[in-house]
Order: sequence, then structure tokens, then C-alpha cells
Amino acid sequence: MVSRFEHPAGGYKKIFETVEELNEPLPATVTGRIPSFIKGSLLRLGPGLFEVGSEPFYHLFDGQALMHKFDFSNGQVTYFRKFVKTDAYVRAMTEKRVVITEFGTCAYPDPCKNIFSRFFTYFKGVEVTDNCLVNVYPIGEDFYAVTETNFITKVNVETLETLKKVDMCDYVNINGVTAHPHIEKDGTVYNIGNCMGKGASLAYNIIRIPPKQKDKSDPIEKSKVVVQFPSAERFKPSYVHSFGMTENYFVFVETPVKIHLLKFLSAWSIRGSNYMDCFESDEEKGTWIHIARKHPGEYIDYKFRTAAMGLFHHINCYEDSGFIVVDLCAWKGFEFVYNYLWLANLRANWEEVKRNAMIAPQPEVRRYVLPLDPYREEQGKNLVSLPYTTATATMRADGTIWLEPEVLFSGPRQAFEFPQINYKMNNGKNYTYAYALGLNHFIPDRICKLNVRTKETWVWQEPDSYPSEPLFVQNPDGVDEDDGVIMTIVVSPGAQRPTFCLILNAKDLSEIARAEVDIMSPVTFHGMYKP
Repeated sequence: MVSRFEHPAGGYKKIFETVEELNEPLPATVTGRIPSFIKGSLLRLGPGLFEVGSEPFYHLFDGQALMHKFDFSNGQVTYFRKFVKTDAYVRAMTEKRVVITEFGTCAYPDPCKNIFSRFFTYFKGVEVTDNCLVNVYPIGEDFYAVTETNFITKVNVETLETLKKVDMCDYVNINGVTAHPHIEKDGTVYNIGNCMGKGASLAYNIIRIPPKQKDKSDPIEKSKVVVQFPSAERFKPSYVHSFGMTENYFVFVETPVKIHLLKFLSAWSIRGSNYMDCFESDEEKGTWIHIARKHPGEYIDYKFRTAAMGLFHHINCYEDSGFIVVDLCAWKGFEFVYNYLWLANLRANWEEVKRNAMIAPQPEVRRYVLPLDPYREEQGKNLVSLPYTTATATMRADGTIWLEPEVLFSGPRQAFEFPQINYKMNNGKNYTYAYALGLNHFIPDRICKLNVRTKETWVWQEPDSYPSEPLFVQNPDGVDEDDGVIMTIVVSPGAQRPTFCLILNAKDLSEIARAEVDIMSPVTFHGMYKP
């Protein structure tokens, strides 16, 4: 699963460049045959505008949200894209400058304003960005483009029009929600975010948004907090990007990457500061893993501990014989991986890109196993009795349970990231296959498949081609977990038609079809297939 290619020509720099939106869909040139069950839309989000006038955005997560769509009907394919008309985007366009502070780019006060109006703005506090460049998912019958703040943006997935900005704070006690909800078969949405807990300390809330309502009311209005996880540190919550969910439990991994809240509140108003300035790593704490029951929502106070790691994406979690198995894409150590995702790093020459990745945290696919009855053995003994894993859990004298993972895949500077599974069939259940985007020194250059039981791997890769997160689509006639296709958007900057939707057979990652368009596209992060 290691990359077979180097990128000395630096074609990857092109996926971090501004593009224009389209006025109407472009027809794609199809080679191969689009499977008959693919009739719908592939929706993806990512940054599309990397500067406003003469002011650049600095971080990978700052560019303004661009929504992409490949439409499939009767073997015909079109490509369309529009900028999401967020407040951040519209105001930047109007004032021709960065108006809202983004993840790694701070907005300076309007130079035209005098000291008095600046003084009053200061007391209004920070305007949080609504730049929804990370993902899109359904709530009830609606679709929302999202980032990780309290704002989500309702979009029309047919026309790609922007409908309305929704503030989750109006409905639940939450400071922000992740771009990685879990969605059940009936349409119930679960998500997690930082919140104010009891006694002015920070905590994490899991929220539940019900499925579409019979009376056609908005399910978001009926959002509820299901359960609260405590924070290891009172004023410094960890950065949370995703969480795990089995049939009966939630799994929350609290990493050493902390949000320094006081810094966050003070720094912003006083000087040019951004979100990235407010993270710090706790070198002592290591990683805490928490579990909670789902029905009824209640926190279970088991003190699972493991070595420091960074975590963005859970792959899957499931229960088996009194254990919870937790598979995730880990980054070793306590340093924040986002420190390596500045656009200047990603746009550097290949040798420089490789040098940066040498000192960055190393990626690893890991399986942790959490005993649901950790008190049944004496101290110091391995509690994990599942026959198929080498992961261990040991009760220590202080009452903490130390976890050591089984490594499912590890390659130096070769990440198995943006993972996907056959979600409909296997989310929260025992499973066999995971698919991912392969990062080569942080540059996306292949699609990977992993058998988590046997560790067998498959790879799709072409020179100077930069794919995105692979989405699995089940063949409706299929019975196996991997009966279906993988869909990804690939950018080949040197090609005649540089953007294409690639359809692979999920069994062996062999190519089934591609639909190419004569237009350049930037990087996308997450998305969905809408049948």
C-alpha cells in the first residue's frame, strides 16, 4: 500500500490553486461502461478560492468552499460546481479582502474604519466562520454543507444553490459540531462537539437529530443532547474531528491536541490571530478513550489510556463478545498534524515536501480493543481474549486500563487516510474491508483497500494523478461486503482532460470506467454519493 511514484514534477501544486465555478454542467467523456446501478450524484466539497484580491489564505482548510457534482444518468455523465455562498464568501467578494477569520488566516479589521468603530466591533466578539468546505450530508430531506464550527449551510444538491445558514447553537448546547456525523438507516443523525459542561468546565456533547418528521417540520429543531463526555482538562478541550459508534455504544478518543480556550477568547480580539494559534499539545497526558451507552445515553467511567496520538478519522467500531473493537487512522505522537498542512508546505517542491514529512508525525492504521468488563481479571493481565487480534488491555494499579493497539497497516510517510467502508451494511458492525486515500508525504496519490482481518492490500495508482477520498457504492444485487464500486475524483494536471470521476471495482480496485472533463479542479475532502 506504499506509493510506487515520486512527484518531482510537482503537478500536485495545481490542486491547491483557485478555479472558477461553472454556469452550467459540462458533459464528460466516458471510457469504459458506467454500471447501470450508478444513477445519481457524486457530491464533494473542498477549497476552491485560495486568495481574495491580493490577500492569500494560508492553510489547507482556509480556501472558500466549492461544491462539486458528477451526475450520472443512463451512462451519461456531467460535471458541475458552484461556490457555496456563505457569509465568509459573499463578504469577501463584496469587500475584496478576507473579512472572516479562517482556520489559519486571520482577517484584519477594515482599514477604512476609524478607531471608534473598531473599538465597538471588538466588543461584539469574534465572528466565527461558516466556510463549509469539509463535507456534505443529509438531515431529514435536506442536505447541508459543513465545516467544524456551529454553522452549517443548507444547499440544494440539484442546482448547488445555497439556501440558508443554520446556527446549531440555536438548538443545542454545542460550540461546534464535526463534519463526520454518524447516520443510521432511518436517517437519525448523531454528532459530537465541544460544549460548556457543569461548573464552568468544558465537556463534549453527543447530539441526536431525528429523521424526517411526519409533520414536515425541520428535524434540526428537535435536536437533543444524548450524552456528555467529561474533558480531561477543565479549560482545554481536545480537538475532535470524528467519533465512533457501535450498535449500543459511542466511542470518543480524547487526544493530546488541546484547544487553549483562554487563548482562543483573548487572542482573537486583541491581535491578528486565527484558530491554528489556539492549539497546543499536551506532551504528558497521552490519549484517553471514553465510551458511553447509547440507549439510554450514559457515560461509563472506565479510564482507558494509551500513548499520545493524533486522530482525525475513525474507520469503524463494533462490539464482539464483551469487547469494543476500534479501528482508526492514527498519527504517532502528540504533535498536531495540521501544522504540516500549510499551503506553503503543500505547494513546495517535491524534495522539500518530503523533508517536511520526515519530521511530521507518522501515520498508522490501528485496532484498539476495549473490554466492557475490565474488572474481571486481576491487575497486570491482558484482558483481551478475542482470538483474532494482538491488541491488549491491562488494568493498572491506579485503576486505569492501558491499551496497546494491533497495527493493521504502517508505512513510513505513507498514510491510509480519509477511510471509507461499506457504511450501509457494516457501520458499527464486524467488517472486513476498508478503503482509503493514500497520502505520500501528505500528497494524495493512490486509492487503497485493506482487509482488516488478513491485512491484505490492494492499490490503484497512476503517475501524476491525484485522487480524493474513495466512496463505496453497493451493487444492489451484491451479497458480499465488497460487491460494489469505488468512486473518486482524480485530478491529472498534465492531461488533456485533467479532472475525472474514476469508478473502480471494489473487489480488486480494477478500473471499470472514467468520466473526464476538460477543466482543472482543486482538492476535495469529503462527500457522498446520492442515489
